[in-house]
Amino acid sequence: MDEHDWLVERFEENRTHLRAVAYRMLGSLSDADDAVQEAWLRLSRSDSSGVENMAGWLTTIVARVSLNMLQSRKARREEPMGASLPEEGGSGADGPEHEAVLADSVGLALLVVLDTLTPAERLAFVLHDMFAVPFEEIAPVVERSPAATRKLASRARLRVQGADTAPDTDLARQRQMVEAFLAASRDGDLGALVTALHPDVVFRADQTAVRMGGGEAEVRGAATVAGIFSGRAEAARVALVNGVPGAVWAPGGRPRVVFGFTITDGKISAISLRADPALLRDLDVVFLQN
Repeated sequence: MDEHDWLVERFEENRTHLRAVAYRMLGSLSDADDAVQEAWLRLSRSDSSGVENMAGWLTTIVARVSLNMLQSRKARREEPMGASLPEEGGSGADGPEHEAVLADSVGLALLVVLDTLTPAERLAFVLHDMFAVPFEEIAPVVERSPAATRKLASRARLRVQGADTAPDTDLARQRQMVEAFLAASRDGDLGALVTALHPDVVFRADQTAVRMGGGEAEVRGAATVAGIFSGRAEAARVALVNGVPGAVWAPGGRPRVVFGFTITDGKISAISLRADPALLRDLDVVFLQN
């Protein structure tokens, strides 16, 4: 086995992990694939003979690339420069790795919360809390001391925990609650809407949704959120979004806005509106019969 084949093999061993890290960092599969591509480019151009922990080295590279992308949000795909990303095994873009990311437990509601963090907070939280990377290894990436990096993750953790992002896992019950919420919304049944919502429910919309008339970027409280939805959502359709019950506004069959719901203890505790075209392209949407 020559050096190139050896590198390809080592990279393939870590591809799923790298894509999962990048997706949690960036919230977009296309951006995650760009970050993984960049990791391969750097590996193929580097002298890796002295790398003892290839998984750790590649994770650090993907983290650095993702941090830069978060900070710039230009997310321009770099040309391969003669060292293209090795072809995936299995069934390619529709294979099990892709499906695993699409069905990721990080749901839309949590992605909205992660979007409110600073890039450094998000990186510290994702790497440490989701992938158990030691703070000593995260610190050089965010250019802080391990103690300061620990504080970044702690602040992020408080934000995430305060958003009630731990959902119920009964998909049938989630679907029933989404259907009931949409029906109450269409009927303008304010009482039913308030009943369906957790008292401290949080509604968040990305900037694209806000510009499209989605209201404020963040609203809290059952009565206020119920007022936003009362008499609306007429055209929203129930759908599985990355395997989780949600709703989609799709004029002409093309998704334009995705509604994500987090359900905690039988109540809707978070609603997210996502309309960023880059995000929508990455979502797996399956419309359900009402």
